[in-house]
Amino acid sequence: MERVELASGVALAVEDTGPRGAPVLLFLHGFPENHRTWRHQVAHFSDRFRCIAPDQRGFGGSDQPQEVGEYTADKLVGDVFQLADALGIGKFTVVGHDWGGAIAWIVAALGQGTRVERAVIANAPHAEVFQKLLWLDPVQRKASQYMRVFRDPGNDPLVREYGLAPVLTKALDWKRPTPWPDAERAALIAEWADPARAFAMLNWYRASQIVVPPLDAPYALPADFAVPSLPRITIPTLVIWAMEDEALPPSNLAGLNEQVSDLTVAEIPGSGHFVPWEAPDAVNAAMEAFLRP
Repeated sequence: MERVELASGVALAVEDTGPRGAPVLLFLHGFPENHRTWRHQVAHFSDRFRCIAPDQRGFGGSDQPQEVGEYTADKLVGDVFQLADALGIGKFTVVGHDWGGAIAWIVAALGQGTRVERAVIANAPHAEVFQKLLWLDPVQRKASQYMRVFRDPGNDPLVREYGLAPVLTKALDWKRPTPWPDAERAALIAEWADPARAFAMLNWYRASQIVVPPLDAPYALPADFAVPSLPRITIPTLVIWAMEDEALPPSNLAGLNEQVSDLTVAEIPGSGHFVPWEAPDAVNAAMEAFLRP
């Protein structure tokens, strides 16, 4: 890992592996993880791709600004392009999971045709599809109530005293076993115990413009419904979807053809949300076929 200072002044801890002259894969992890999300993919592809996997701001060894406003989408997307600039990278393929995938959608939409050549997104909803589901789909709305817990300042005393783990336990009632090997899980728990890091991680949810209605709200789009629109994505895009995801059901795949003109979907049966951990061989195979010249 090396620390890379961005033009904004934020420094990210970054794993940078593989031939320097090779095509670049830029990996973005999600919540509540770090760059290790992608360890199986980095190991698989780094013989012929330059694989760059940062701890995103607020996570792992990267800087942890405490203000909620430091985690708005423009700043998180800016981190990606500024990281590429700092490392002297012109064009790259963006690869994202969970929150990293949510940012990858925006990076792909804004960077296509100039900086971003392809996109690979694993179990991360497109904002326009997701926001509609939250209003209309009872399954998605129920599955997303944890976001309301993460945003609730009433939990802040718990976070200040114990870090992130108690809030995760309070918010999530997932039935699948933890996807991380014991050593990886222990390392994450140690990171979660730091209150400053815990608040920084929660700020990703607190700064988001996504509206999560309560369960008793009407199942209809409100009269003032609006969601930030993105340009249609025309670069080749692979969406990998674990079909047993308890947070993001496969209904998030419906309507993606309206957002992406060159779309490949790889469904991964039997895997839960943390598909890079749970089904690394399937993820690698899907990416291999997609990235093949």
